[in-house]
Amino acid sequence: MFTAFARAFKTPDLRKKLLFTLGIIVIYRLGAHIPAPGVDYAKVQQCIDQADSGGLLGLMQMFSGGALLQITIFALGIMPYITASIILQLLTVVIPRLEALKKEGQSGTAKITQYTRYLTVALAILQGTGLVATARSGALFQNCSVGDQIVADKSIFTTLVMVITMTAGTAAVMWLGELITDRGIGNGMSILMFISIAATFPGALWAIKESGKLADGWIEFGTVILIGFVMVALVVFVEQAQRRIPVQYAKRMIGRRSYGGTSTYIPLKVNQAGVIPVIFASSLLFIPSLIVQFSGSTAGWATWIQDHFVTGDHPYYIAVYFVLIVFFAFFYVAISFNPDEVADNMKKYGGFIPGIRAGRPTAEYLSYVLNRITWPGSLYLGLIALVPTMALAGFGGANQNFPFGGTSILIIVGVGLETVKQIESQLQQRNYEGFLR
Repeated sequence: MFTAFARAFKTPDLRKKLLFTLGIIVIYRLGAHIPAPGVDYAKVQQCIDQADSGGLLGLMQMFSGGALLQITIFALGIMPYITASIILQLLTVVIPRLEALKKEGQSGTAKITQYTRYLTVALAILQGTGLVATARSGALFQNCSVGDQIVADKSIFTTLVMVITMTAGTAAVMWLGELITDRGIGNGMSILMFISIAATFPGALWAIKESGKLADGWIEFGTVILIGFVMVALVVFVEQAQRRIPVQYAKRMIGRRSYGGTSTYIPLKVNQAGVIPVIFASSLLFIPSLIVQFSGSTAGWATWIQDHFVTGDHPYYIAVYFVLIVFFAFFYVAISFNPDEVADNMKKYGGFIPGIRAGRPTAEYLSYVLNRITWPGSLYLGLIALVPTMALAGFGGANQNFPFGGTSILIIVGVGLETVKQIESQLQQRNYEGFLR
């Protein structure tokens, strides 16, 4: 990886792209530290160390690069865009109009991208309003004595200014991501997501060292680093694993020319769903505690939810979390990969899988193989997501900021591998030597 980056900096046009990407990253991180108007930054810093960043709040805090609880102009980060992208992808399967746009090619994809932008702004307004209302009431920092004072001016005008500022910040983040995609290296949103997660690692690792009890915390620190390396190696191994379905294209005579006759393959990844099932499961498990928090009830059902679905280390929570990840892995693969469509496209262009008849038998075979490889992929996702819970139990639950969580490692490794692949492919295009040279 480091060799690829070193070679890229020696190539003038790639060097410009890398420097442009680094410049956008610096702007993004600066915006993540500029407080929103109306926020008492000193009181926020006083409360932030006592905040419980678990569940969906912790997920949003991670995707914002630590800007959410600091209530900055980029507090919402790229979470609205991620949510909008997932919603549009799900609606594409349900709404025929969106499915038709997807099949139109580049023009249809451009329209879907525009819809994603509109939905991102709408979600930013909704999430920004929720964040400001929570901060004004003091519910954002429930364990802090000055939590209700971080927004001193509770007038409607100040609230509107804060919501508009955070919405504009989300739009700016979306624009910065698109600039990286167009003029930089890699997918812009993925790069910003990578930076947001990586920015929280140093502070989380130092917090582990400070809260440790063995040899002034260095043993816990080293253990977490070792767990991180093992997890990265495991994730790289599984993320690169794929089942290659051989495909043979028959020769076709068009006029006097012969087309086809080539051999290729369909790569089916073991983890076809990526990190989406973990995000879905985390969001869904946060709903019960959210209902209890806003209802303010002290009934038996509320107490039961508080005891079993809030801390995250209860066996019920772990079991439900694991089952939901497996379920959403199969669900997302089912809506993102259509064996019937793939089989029809292969038949249309004269392709077939050796030993399998074209048409319906090909679709059934692809569905069979996909189900077989989704099982180990979903179990792997569940185990990776449960590593933080296991680590917290091993450390006695003393630290709530375990940095090498399943979601963060999956995103870090996935984006890193994809970016390096793009750099290497562009290097090969510029350093290719023909047969006559």
